[in-house]
Amino acid sequence: MSNSRVRPREILLRGVTWDHTRGLLPMVATSQRFHERFPHIDIAWTKRSLQEFADKPMDELVGEFDLLVIDHPWVGSASASGALVNLAGNLPAAFLNDASANSVGKSYPSYEYLGGLWAIPIDAAAPVSCFRPDLLAKHGESAPENWRDLIALGSKGLVCCPSIPLDTYCNFVNLCASAGVALFPNETEVVDRSAGIEALERLRELAAVVPERFFAINPIRACEVMTVTDEFAYCPFIYGYSNYARPGYAQKSLAFGTTVVVESGVTPSTMLGGTGLAVSAVSKNRHTAIEYLKFVADPATQRGIYFQSGGQPAHRSAWLDPDVNRAATGYFSATLASLDAAFVRPRYAGYIHFQDRAGLPIHSFLRKGGSTGAVLDQLNALYRESIAP
Repeated sequence: MSNSRVRPREILLRGVTWDHTRGLLPMVATSQRFHERFPHIDIAWTKRSLQEFADKPMDELVGEFDLLVIDHPWVGSASASGALVNLAGNLPAAFLNDASANSVGKSYPSYEYLGGLWAIPIDAAAPVSCFRPDLLAKHGESAPENWRDLIALGSKGLVCCPSIPLDTYCNFVNLCASAGVALFPNETEVVDRSAGIEALERLRELAAVVPERFFAINPIRACEVMTVTDEFAYCPFIYGYSNYARPGYAQKSLAFGTTVVVESGVTPSTMLGGTGLAVSAVSKNRHTAIEYLKFVADPATQRGIYFQSGGQPAHRSAWLDPDVNRAATGYFSATLASLDAAFVRPRYAGYIHFQDRAGLPIHSFLRKGGSTGAVLDQLNALYRESIAP
């Protein structure tokens, strides 16, 4: 009678994530570590730009990949199509309770929709400010605290802001929320008309002091510009990237903080971002994929190899960890309040359709001029179209 053990069958999982150090390297590093623990399991990652990911239908992606790094507006589509595993019934209660209790802002509940849990947050982010302390000091300036200070600093040529169409939409809703105005209050309008007009006027003020080239630059490129030149000292709205605060990552390091006060007495609120890890409902290795998901989202992994390989964790213990903060020059402690104040975007099945198009009329208005009322009319029409059955 043989005493040899049965060798587990070889398993290959395929995953898709987004194209940046923060999006790719922690998935590769955690997959390698998972493979070292379970040598019969390999995980191969494909990277795509965020726009490429948004443009491909979810039902096609789940046919190609076992693991998907997604952002929360996808959950309405996932719920409607059944494309993703409902993790609520497939993960231990203790694990779910810990992930919920240690959510950074609304990261965890943002993946809950219509009774399901469609991803576990592994990365947390929201628009914050970033700046070059050395350049502010060189020019005898300090980081602006309110909107008036921001425009005054911009008039000196020291302000930049990523302003591709998606970012102009993001900045528009950030300004609305930071003024204390309700977003998407009903099924006919994105925001109260007078509040929307005021936000567009503020965006026009900002656009007047931001160089033209930033209307073709996304947040990652804006960070690169700020770290390889000495032109710009401050950016008022940018999805935070802790990588650029870490010594040795970029030519010059950036500091990050809260956004400026838009309306006196109102705490600024910006659009929650970050990503979650989801599992394809048609994966032939669903159980293995879920085990890897648990490993990535584990607090020890989040504070350890996930962060160390360039990731931006979603577990609160990592944001509060002194060693993590020290390695990122205080990025997490400086921005946690902004994450906790961030709002969750709508997640109905047609929202992505709206978001992909909403920035176009705002972008055109900021570059070419026009009527604020006409822009709001276009936004509201796009919104109504996106929620139509």
